[in-house]
Amino acid sequence: MVPRAQFAPSSSYYGRPVIKAPSWAARDIAGYFFLGGLAGAGSVLAAGAQLTGRGRTAKGMKVSSLTAIALSTAALVHDLGRPSRFPHMLRVLKPTSPMSVGSWLLAAYGPAAGAAAGCAVTGLLPVAGAAATAGAALLGPAVASYTAVLAADTAVPAWHGAHRELPYLFTASATAAACGMALVLGPVRENAPARHAAVLAAGAEAAAHRAVERRLGMVAETCREGRAGTLLRAARLLTAAGAATAALMGRRSRTAAVAGGLALLAGSACTRFGVFAAGIASAEDPKYTVVPQRAGRTSDGGRAPDADPGRGRP
Repeated sequence: MVPRAQFAPSSSYYGRPVIKAPSWAARDIAGYFFLGGLAGAGSVLAAGAQLTGRGRTAKGMKVSSLTAIALSTAALVHDLGRPSRFPHMLRVLKPTSPMSVGSWLLAAYGPAAGAAAGCAVTGLLPVAGAAATAGAALLGPAVASYTAVLAADTAVPAWHGAHRELPYLFTASATAAACGMALVLGPVRENAPARHAAVLAAGAEAAAHRAVERRLGMVAETCREGRAGTLLRAARLLTAAGAATAALMGRRSRTAAVAGGLALLAGSACTRFGVFAAGIASAEDPKYTVVPQRAGRTSDGGRAPDADPGRGRP
């Protein structure tokens, strides 16, 4: 005889997950999130440094962005399984698909970042280098933030539930990472914009963290407990410490600037890996799918919830 179905108020049939948790590897996809953000925001800082005559910072950030986007693309290709799958993603452009738009963004941004770095290192074709720098800077914000849309466009409760706030969190985190890299690579006499931007980015990231947790309600437990909780607490601590060190001592001490920069980079990486871990935890526990959807049905007078369990596989 088939056992009687059990459906507790905060569970699912037999306690099994309602949606399929993403099969993405944290090293590949959370690393892809972090490195893409570092590259995109770094291109904006590189363009600003070039415009204001901060040559060493501009060159360093261009090389950093090229390296980061190359590693980011490698991580994506590794997750796809075969390199040939990436060009296949460029056969069509589907504006409603974050993955399709993101693939085209990478395809356009990568060459621009490569040309900007190549011209900066060799000193050749300065006009072309300036044009490539401008192009990379224009595409950089989209490269830094579209991964938040990519994650939020799934049925994973901790990502989908924060779809309004997640792009702000990713953008602030990317800016903090790029400021950290500028503090590490640039001389002290050139790091004033990076120090100031780091403070703003740290404040924005802290505010975005709070907004995400407010929006998620009970699903925010996944951001406070387990591996995700540890990573996100470390992220807040490292980002705040990095910004404070850079602001208070980075102007006079090269060592302090580098230490602050490294803390900002580590904090940004912890943010991306923490958000990733929170998403996985929320997908694996059925209560984070069932309870918010039941609450939505109650508040909407029985209307169907907007999260489609059929889209559990990102």
